[in-house]
Amino acid sequence: MARDARRVLLIANPASQNGRGADAAAEAEVLLREALPGAQVEVRPTAGPRHGRELAAGAAGLDVVVALGGDGIIHEVVNGLMTLPADARPALGVIPVGSGNDYAATLSMERNVAQAVAQLVDARPTLVDVGCVNGVYFAETLSFGLDAAIALDTVERRKRTGRTGTLLYLTSGLDQLINHLERYRYRVSFDGGAPREGEMFLFAVQNGPTYGGGFAVAPEASVADGRLDVVVAHPPITRRKATLVFLLAKDGHHTRFKELDFRRVRSLRIEFDEPVPAQVDGERLEGTVFDVTLVPRALRVLVPPQARPSVVGIPEPRGYVHVPEPDAEGGR
Repeated sequence: MARDARRVLLIANPASQNGRGADAAAEAEVLLREALPGAQVEVRPTAGPRHGRELAAGAAGLDVVVALGGDGIIHEVVNGLMTLPADARPALGVIPVGSGNDYAATLSMERNVAQAVAQLVDARPTLVDVGCVNGVYFAETLSFGLDAAIALDTVERRKRTGRTGTLLYLTSGLDQLINHLERYRYRVSFDGGAPREGEMFLFAVQNGPTYGGGFAVAPEASVADGRLDVVVAHPPITRRKATLVFLLAKDGHHTRFKELDFRRVRSLRIEFDEPVPAQVDGERLEGTVFDVTLVPRALRVLVPPQARPSVVGIPEPRGYVHVPEPDAEGGR
């Protein structure tokens, strides 16, 4: 962490993965103390929403803050760390014990606690980008429309069914596609350019490649390339075709459909005619106007040696087909 870390704070969500977080935190504490002899390792469980942000905001000057749980606790910890001056900001480590674990997967972290701790001990701090929407920071994803509705619906489904991960997102996604495929009018300007108008079903702004437990909506996105990847799904599209695109997105095989537009930007401003489903790292977001920026090289994150090249800023082959934005009628 690597191994020379002397002051480590583990912020754990004890309720993550249907209550497994508490046991996982106890296991991680033992393993960290064994791996870092002489280090000061403190474990702080969260007591409720936004507590993780508060704990991270009080971690100035520590060497490492480890977020144990799902994407929600990572979101809180990132927002807490970003309140600190850059020179007092600890490195961020992740131990995935959640339902989706998309940011952990972006960093190539193992889901087994013992393996994840071993990765952190051998990891190197790497500067990565952070997104920001209306003053709220995000590590992985921001989206509007269909995908946001799915992400928010999974929260309730998880409470009812106890399901987690890809199956949960898949079930919710099929239900939304069949019963709630809504289109929304929007106006957007990219990097301060002239506004464009159109209609969309889905509008995703990705720092990392996936959401929903591994759906690779922006498969070439990198958290270290100084860009946000934007994906827009626009009409006309049938429910049958939308379902096919959704299923292919699980493995990132959807990028050549003409109903999808891709681009890379540093900032954007998007306005909707009415409130739309919106989520940031899986958390509900309210409003109709959203100012989005990228904060490059904002956080030092502990990245294991076997991390995918794009995480550390080495470009991978580019396969996106970039097509023009839809016009005001949703056509070409």
